[in-house]
Amino acid sequence: MTVENTSTLRLRLRPPAHRVSRKAVGQWTVSAAIGWIVVIGVQAVVVATSDDPPSWLSVTLTICCVLAAAHLIVMPQWRYRVHRWEVTGEAVYTQAGWLKQEWRIAPISRIQTVDLERGPIEQLFGLAKLTVTTASAAGPLHISGLDHERAVELADELTRTTQASPGDAT
Repeated sequence: MTVENTSTLRLRLRPPAHRVSRKAVGQWTVSAAIGWIVVIGVQAVVVATSDDPPSWLSVTLTICCVLAAAHLIVMPQWRYRVHRWEVTGEAVYTQAGWLKQEWRIAPISRIQTVDLERGPIEQLFGLAKLTVTTASAAGPLHISGLDHERAVELADELTRTTQASPGDAT
């Protein structure tokens, strides 16, 4: 698959060169654990405080505990192996996901905005998410799990490169 822009530059979809920060594994684990704690906690409270809890609830609680453990062990490591990014003078490349994987490429000339975002858990781990909005109907490119300082440098670099690129990004 290739993408062409107005200067007839041909860009090939390929695996990006850089992995996200290793600290992203911890962030993904904590984020997923919060969800599992809520699901398991609600069931555990009902089982523990009910005089006659339904038997199916004990079964679902056990299943959730097993699924949570498997999810928290497998998902963060798998995502770390898949998530990649790269910025060249011509394009931004991303690869993300774990069950459903997505590879994206955006020519520099199509970039409209570059945003940096840090939620509470990302701040705890010193990470950030970079969002590159383009004129694509597929939506923006996201690079999650970047070291905060690297994300700031990358946002500055993309801003400079985009400003130097001719065209109106449409």
